Amino acid sequence: MGTWIRVATLADVPEGSTRLVEAAGEPVCLYNVAGTICATQDTCTHAQASLSDGFMDGDLIECPLHQATFDVRTGKAMSPPATVDLRVYPVRVDGDEISVLAE
Repeated sequence: MGTWIRVATLADVPEGSTRLVEAAGEPVCLYNVAGTICATQDTCTHAQASLSDGFMDGDLIECPLHQATFDVRTGKAMSPPATVDLRVYPVRVDGDEISVLAE
């Protein structure tokens, strides 16, 4: 099972932006995709780069190091050089508080 951990508020993640948070000792990147909050591991699966420093284009995040892209809703690696998908965290929004389910 897991534990819901409060990590941010909606004001912390404006539409079209990212936010680096920590949940159970792990770096997690939050994304606001047209008002829907998504969460994945923050570290790119191709190289040690923080996705929260990347470029968002709709529901895709581009790694700032080698421009690999990932679907932030599913974690799926969408372009090389990344071939391994991201870990996705379930998200719960209660009022304006954002929580992620961490193991």
